Amino acid sequence: MDMIQYLDLFIDESKEHLQAINERLLELEKTPEDMSVVNDIFRSAHTLKGMSATMGFEDLANLTHQMENVLDGIRNRRLSVTPELLDVIFEAVDHLEAMISSIAAGGDGTRDVRGTVEQLKRIEQGEMPNKQAAREEPPLEHAYGEFEYHVLEQAMEQGFSVYEIRVRLRDDCLLKAARVYMVFEQLNEVGEIVKATPPVEMLEEEQFDREFLVTVVSKAPADELQKRLMGISEIDDVKVSMLSSDEPSPESEKAAAPQQPAAMEQAATVQAEAEAPEKQTAKQATKTIRVNIERLDRLMNLFEELVVDRGRLEQISRELNHAELTETVERMSRISSDLQTIILNMRMVPVETVFNRFPRMVRQLARELGKKVRLDIIGADTELDRTVIDEIGDPLVHLIRNALDHGIEAPDVRAARGKPEEGTVQLRAYHSGNHVFIEIEDDGAGISREKVLQKAKSRGIVSPQAAEHLNDQQIYELIFAPGFSTAEQVSDISGRGVGLDVVKSTIESLGGTVSVDSQPGKGSLFSIQLPLTLSIISVLLVQIAEETYAIPLSSIIETALVKKEEIFSAHNQPVIDFRGKIVPLVRLKDVFAVPGAADDGDAVAVVIVRKGEKLAALAVDSFIGQQEVVLKSLGNYLSSVFAISGATILGDGRVALIIDCNALVK
Repeated sequence: MDMIQYLDLFIDESKEHLQAINERLLELEKTPEDMSVVNDIFRSAHTLKGMSATMGFEDLANLTHQMENVLDGIRNRRLSVTPELLDVIFEAVDHLEAMISSIAAGGDGTRDVRGTVEQLKRIEQGEMPNKQAAREEPPLEHAYGEFEYHVLEQAMEQGFSVYEIRVRLRDDCLLKAARVYMVFEQLNEVGEIVKATPPVEMLEEEQFDREFLVTVVSKAPADELQKRLMGISEIDDVKVSMLSSDEPSPESEKAAAPQQPAAMEQAATVQAEAEAPEKQTAKQATKTIRVNIERLDRLMNLFEELVVDRGRLEQISRELNHAELTETVERMSRISSDLQTIILNMRMVPVETVFNRFPRMVRQLARELGKKVRLDIIGADTELDRTVIDEIGDPLVHLIRNALDHGIEAPDVRAARGKPEEGTVQLRAYHSGNHVFIEIEDDGAGISREKVLQKAKSRGIVSPQAAEHLNDQQIYELIFAPGFSTAEQVSDISGRGVGLDVVKSTIESLGGTVSVDSQPGKGSLFSIQLPLTLSIISVLLVQIAEETYAIPLSSIIETALVKKEEIFSAHNQPVIDFRGKIVPLVRLKDVFAVPGAADDGDAVAVVIVRKGEKLAALAVDSFIGQQEVVLKSLGNYLSSVFAISGATILGDGRVALIIDCNALVK
């Protein structure tokens, strides 16, 4: 039987089950006595095992089977839930995710999971994992996670070579940490370190024998890297191997983990237990079908053409003033509006499908870094286009990792600074206009303006002369330059300088922007602005001199007429009093330099718009009316026009520019 036709379905459902396992494991850590949670995890793992075996991915099925055995021990109260035990299960889930990613990328899903399988077997036999012992004998091979895999992939695409370098110190080496530091220094001069095994903190504390492994991204040839490292005292041997794009993990060998007969029997026992609730769940499942997103794109494109024609028909109807025609056009408009809502909603996905993975990630990183961190997620039900959802995950992973590594201080440092020992990272999402904002804010140390400037000068990112004219905001933006990092120590989490530039380029490729603000000692705020990719939007058409502009209704709070004497000045900026709140007045004729714009009369027509909690009053000449329009891009040549997000064709054939209110609200 040809199973290839079911591969996409297998990948999608596997990801859903792994996400469910991750979420329920985090819940289990908080409520270790709740066996219903264990049963949920067991059912997902069991289903995943069955699907994998059916599809012929034996490694995946074997690892899941071993994980099942441990879960069975928990639900039968033979094993206790401890953070160390959950660490091992999380590690198994990481391997499973990497296998699924490999399969999705066209690979065979094989991976060296012998170490994890062995740990699961020992746990199953009652031997609880000892964190310290595990640290003393780390496996000297890399197991790249999804994040590292993405970084390496990006680096290769940008023309960098990826090397795995195995360094062996001499037997009589006395200062191992110092030699590690010198190795890292040499490598940082010609590239960026992406991963180290054992982890950097263990290397710094000399918790390794004589060998360590680093993965480096560089444009330098392998010979040069080897020559540099062999020039360091007390280095016994250096082996440099280059990774190819289809081989991110050369150490991965097929795990020959034979299924034990006893385990098979146990699996048969638990299978019967798991099947009954599974069937029950299936009955309650919502009836859904999976549709290729390309079909939705075609449907959307066709509907956009229909909306343009609808606008034209409405215009003709108004001009002819024919009762039957008007009634027919109004009915057609109502039906097409309903149809439009349905089509748009089909493409929208809650951003929580991306956010769901972060609680687990933050927990893991906080444990690795020895920090206390709480992640608050706000607005997870905010919806984004599916295409954007697929791309936004990795940039957010990077920003959150940076927040934990560079932002949040160690508990003792926070206590000394009068802060609570537990740091907070807040992940927010909200709609504003025809954009979605995603913000990552931490209450950590903030960004050092001086350190950023000094590093930018030393790396030639900005000249000393130009640096004198930069404001704080522009200086913070320098951290998005390629190769920039202020980290004093390179760690597995961040500080390699490979990342924030990737974040920026990814966001910009989606048509969005990313900005950063910071207050030293109080924390940092990264703000990502993404287009909703709603190509059909409702707008308010306004007149400025002879030109027509469109303001998205989703940004508008209300419209008003303001008398000239009610316009005040504050900090050389005209402002108005809007319901007791001082709101800046932005004259659009000045912003867009509209020719022939008349002076204001006795009253000014204003449109109150908002961006999050901030408001602005946009002054226009007159209001025309509400209309649904198709948003068309201005193309790459005009993509940087200030405060204009696109254009649309009106019913009478004229072109109206669509105002990006978010750019006007400061």
